Amino acid sequence: MSPQFASTQWSIVLAARDGEAPRAEAAMAALCTTYWRPLYAYVRRSGHSIEDAQDLTQSFFSRLIEKDYLQHVDPSLGKFRAFLLASLKNFLANEWRREQAQKRGGDAQMLSIEDMTRAEDALAGALSLTETPERLYERNWALAVLERTTARLAEEFAAAGKARVFELLKPYLAGDRNTPYAQSAAELGISEVTARVAVHRMRGRFRDLLQQEVARTLPDGGDARAIDEELRFLLSAL
Repeated sequence: MSPQFASTQWSIVLAARDGEAPRAEAAMAALCTTYWRPLYAYVRRSGHSIEDAQDLTQSFFSRLIEKDYLQHVDPSLGKFRAFLLASLKNFLANEWRREQAQKRGGDAQMLSIEDMTRAEDALAGALSLTETPERLYERNWALAVLERTTARLAEEFAAAGKARVFELLKPYLAGDRNTPYAQSAAELGISEVTARVAVHRMRGRFRDLLQQEVARTLPDGGDARAIDEELRFLLSAL
């Protein structure tokens, strides 16, 4: 497990604000790298061009890491996704004029052009729909959480020397019925029954990791009711 994700997102934000943790800024940067796409989606759906949306997203995260937007952090917002969106709205409403007088996007380029291009490709269809910016943000947030969970599961399999097993069985996580179990089992040199059992266990571990990932976005990661509520929201947002 990556050290920067060992705490809740809120604890990392508060540590970065208060300067209590030497690695707080690096942890914040890691969080931003994971969750920037939902915010980029919001900016694009709000009517900004590709170039402006890229610059705005870069600039927002630069300011966030520099702590400007952490001085008045309010954990009562409850969820990390709500904090990020509220911070972005504040930035778009009040700070863009000042940013125009500086180098666009600031000096820090945390998000690569390749990442931005892939995000734009992924948004191409969604931008033609009538979804509100908030709805598009929520859907992309849910996708980001699922992608992070899948990445963590892949890391666990790789650490156990089972990267090939993960790649062949990964399609079944989402209930893929197009690839016969027999085919994957044959490639792995195991029986079809063993492959089904492995997928069942993989799905169970994925659920555990997803719960952990969701818990980290809440102010109280031990609140089982809040975790279940956020999981339901995540599924409804997809």
